[in-house]
Amino acid sequence: MHHSIDYVELVVNDLEAAKRFYGDTFGWVFVDYGPAYAGIASVTGDGSEVGGLLLSDQARPAGGPLVLLYSDDLDATHAAITDAGGSVTQGPYEFPGGRRLHFLDPNGNELGVWAAQ
Repeated sequence: MHHSIDYVELVVNDLEAAKRFYGDTFGWVFVDYGPAYAGIASVTGDGSEVGGLLLSDQARPAGGPLVLLYSDDLDATHAAITDAGGSVTQGPYEFPGGRRLHFLDPNGNELGVWAAQ
């Protein structure tokens, strides 16, 4: 859709570890484009991609946009994050729309996850 967010790219310093983390935690599937990039396949299964993992030795500066993911079960997602090597930095906490948490992936990227309840 015109002017909608279409693709999110995360900078990582260990591509294989990042793929393991996001695959184990959220079930993401990747499309490899060589040793320095992996696309994140859409859950629709239509062959499209919603983002990517970019291998770099330089992280993007802190304070950028916060990517929020949705979960049907925030407590199970919380456990999956920590089981896969991530660290929850905030929450879970309640907000007017439901519950939310923030986490750091093993590469230091901060993301959030929210649930309606």
